[in-house]
Amino acid sequence: MSTLRMPRRRGAILPTLIIVAVLIVAFAIYTGVWTDRLWYVSMGFGSVFSKLLATRIGLFAASGLLMAAAVYGAAALAFRTRPRGRPVGPTSPALERYREALESRFMVIMIAVAVLVGLFAGGAGLGRATLYLAWINSTPFGTKDPKYGLDISFFVFDYPWWRFVLSYAFTLFVLAALVSAIVHYVVGNVRFSGPRRGASGAAQAQLSVIIGLAVLVKGVGYWFDQYGLEIADAPRFTGMGYTADHATSNAKIILAVIAGLCALLFFANAALRRWMVPTISLVLLLLAAIVLGIVYPAAVQGLSVRPDEPDKERPYIGWNIAATRAAYGVDKVAIQNYSAETTATAGQLQSDAEALPGVRLIDPAVVAPAYEQLQQVRGYYAFPSVLDVDRYPIDGSTVDTVVAARELDPDNIANKSWNNLHTVYTHGYGLVAAYGNRRQSDGEPDWIPTGSGSGSAIVTDQPRIYFGELLDSLGYSVVGARPNGQSLELDNPSNDNQLYTYTGQGGVPLSSLWRRILYAVKFTDGNLLLSDRVNDQSRIIYDRSPKERVQKAAPWLTVDRDSYPAVVDGRLVWIVDGYTTSNSYPNSQRVSLQDATSDTQSAAGTIGQQLDTKINYMRNSVKAVVDAYDGTVKLYQWDTNDPVLKTWEKAFPGTVLPRSEISPDLLAHFRYPQDLFKVQRSILARYHVTDPNSWYLNSDLWKVPLDPVSGTSTDQLESPYYLSVKWPDDDAANFSLTGVFVPNARNNLAAYMAVNADASSPEYGQMRILRMSDSTQIDGPQQSFNAMINSNQVAETLRPFLNQGSNQTGVKYGNLLTLPVGGGLLYVQPVYTQREGTGGGQYPVLQFVMARFGQSVGIGQTLQAALDQVFAGDSGANTGEGGSTGSSNGGSTGNSGGGGSTGNATVDKELAAAQASYAAAEKALRDGDLAGYQQNIKEMADHITAAQKAEKK
Repeated sequence: MSTLRMPRRRGAILPTLIIVAVLIVAFAIYTGVWTDRLWYVSMGFGSVFSKLLATRIGLFAASGLLMAAAVYGAAALAFRTRPRGRPVGPTSPALERYREALESRFMVIMIAVAVLVGLFAGGAGLGRATLYLAWINSTPFGTKDPKYGLDISFFVFDYPWWRFVLSYAFTLFVLAALVSAIVHYVVGNVRFSGPRRGASGAAQAQLSVIIGLAVLVKGVGYWFDQYGLEIADAPRFTGMGYTADHATSNAKIILAVIAGLCALLFFANAALRRWMVPTISLVLLLLAAIVLGIVYPAAVQGLSVRPDEPDKERPYIGWNIAATRAAYGVDKVAIQNYSAETTATAGQLQSDAEALPGVRLIDPAVVAPAYEQLQQVRGYYAFPSVLDVDRYPIDGSTVDTVVAARELDPDNIANKSWNNLHTVYTHGYGLVAAYGNRRQSDGEPDWIPTGSGSGSAIVTDQPRIYFGELLDSLGYSVVGARPNGQSLELDNPSNDNQLYTYTGQGGVPLSSLWRRILYAVKFTDGNLLLSDRVNDQSRIIYDRSPKERVQKAAPWLTVDRDSYPAVVDGRLVWIVDGYTTSNSYPNSQRVSLQDATSDTQSAAGTIGQQLDTKINYMRNSVKAVVDAYDGTVKLYQWDTNDPVLKTWEKAFPGTVLPRSEISPDLLAHFRYPQDLFKVQRSILARYHVTDPNSWYLNSDLWKVPLDPVSGTSTDQLESPYYLSVKWPDDDAANFSLTGVFVPNARNNLAAYMAVNADASSPEYGQMRILRMSDSTQIDGPQQSFNAMINSNQVAETLRPFLNQGSNQTGVKYGNLLTLPVGGGLLYVQPVYTQREGTGGGQYPVLQFVMARFGQSVGIGQTLQAALDQVFAGDSGANTGEGGSTGSSNGGSTGNSGGGGSTGNATVDKELAAAQASYAAAEKALRDGDLAGYQQNIKEMADHITAAQKAEKK
């Protein structure tokens, strides 16, 4: 009796695992997309998410389906024309197996290949969403390029998109030809051996047409290449040059014509089936591409241009100069020759007295440790290592301030439990501000009262900071819930036990179990499901950096690396400058955004680094504001004439608010952005020259000097500084962003540059340069810094503060400021010494101010004292400090002078003695008594130390 066998079941484990893996991946993708949507909706930018998602899906589908259809269609057509019987003649066993597999599973195999190719093509299209949106919404510039007479918008918006389309089409036809050839070979339509070697008529026709289409697309690409010459990098500059105009552009047109003829020969071969002619034409095209595209331009460059380069390139250099200055917004810069005085005389600063009280002595790159030690309050708060400069109306006048937001520092949270990190320590608290040109009697910053109280000079109705520069390291926070009716969030830094519950609209509501599941998956944190502190009233906040929020809300913007806090209409906000940029403005010089914006402050790492992006067009088109409490992002028009901004406004309607909606209080805090200034500064180092001959010779090349304070071992450029500057012949001082140039390969001063940085001023953005006279050499920053610290007066004054073991150890130099006053250039530099803080932490205090005009150097405890030394005992200006000690009680009188009482008799006595010792030291120095000078300086330091100790009691 035979045994009945059951059919063997195939293993189900592998298919099950594959299905589970696909479901997990699909759910992960869904989680990422849906939580992104919730985030955008919570910010009020749901339309941005929808537009980008729809565009990406559309491009992915169109690119993927078109490529998959082309590949599958080409394979199917080749398979359909296969021989009906077995090919006659010997075939390899491997080829026979491939043929059998293809014939039995053709649809499965080719669908898999098409899907794979389609996914890659779809991914390429997916990443071109912004490119497509810019093309479809392009706005004319109203300016034509000098070569082809096309509007600039063609190069900025159209050309990049069409280059992508042509590259995609060429890849499509190449892949289709390759797949067709493989299928024809496998099924026997193409044979390389045997009595019937060769290709069938169907195979020849199909391959001829597809190859012809690929060559035709290549020909169109050659035609477009001529326009690309205006945005190509040449050896000397970006854009069209003599060789490109007279050789390369003509070669591209000839190659396009040859490619067109070659394509026609391939099309004809579909019927003629004579491969020699189209093959020879293809070889000729390749040879022509080498000869016309490489050899001929090189010959023209070497034989015609190089012997006569200045004359041949003159008109093209002119194109480059004009385009570059227009693209970077420096075409209207005013350059003024300046015969700077180098002799300091008494009363010389009288006409510039108004600007001197606005000299910012508190260096935002130095005083952060003082903010940490004196205003941190609790160890879990922190400040950035480089602070910010802003302006506030105080006591009836607008004053420069150094500001910082007191943010949460998760690294210093003692108990890093999940509850503490995500539900208790959720926010920072308050703005800390100090006068930029004042200090207290002990050298510490002169604090400005801030808060909601009646005594606050800067009134902040909502001081809590849920969104800031340092909070991203905290990750997400869950806020807004009151489990069992109790608040959870640690609040006011002056009271450890004060708790708070978030009431804002920021963050995503966790209003359902499904949302909590999604975010538990997103952050791979099951506590979001298990904790009772997460309920239907909770909101989850993340992506808390102001720059990141602006970048995601407006992905078409490049944001300034430095966002800064401000109190606007009673609310603490972050202000972020947004730039529209392009890499394809015709004939404009291309620069690295990272290199152009790198300097001493950016090297500190706290204000970030720009991506290493190449640009040749830049506008500060948007001012963005991020609310520190609820994370709301508002984008305001700034450069309303920018065609790039208009293009993106059409692409994302309603996301950018009109400039008219900027409140006066907000406008007062806008300033000229640093990154734009740095890029313009790097451009003007060469493009201040407008004569093509002089530009070619590099005879007047400038460079940005190295920062003298950072030391000779580094290559960090000097940072630009915000200052109140009175321009020669102007009636009043203006809040400005300033910088200097030195000649190439030299250290003396070449030019002084400033731009009006006060956004409320009608002259905002006005850029001016003082060019130093060639007849008089003015020392540059490095030379002046060396002259000051090496002078006997400065060296002897600072010597006691370099002694180890005292409570002030070491000297730290602040920003070296340059001001055009007294008919010359004045250098001012604060000098800080280190003081021991609570728990041994050191922080700098402003101890002295150095000044230099011409060859005269002065140092004092105040700017007034230093200037009076420089200008023969009387500078002719009153800096508002009222005396030489520079003491200040930190009150609201606005007097930073040392003539008033501090309210502490011991302090007053010691400060008076210190002033007397300093006067005696100056007299000893004038008399040549260096020993007496050193002794009096030491006594002065002892008196200051005693005053500091008495003040702390």
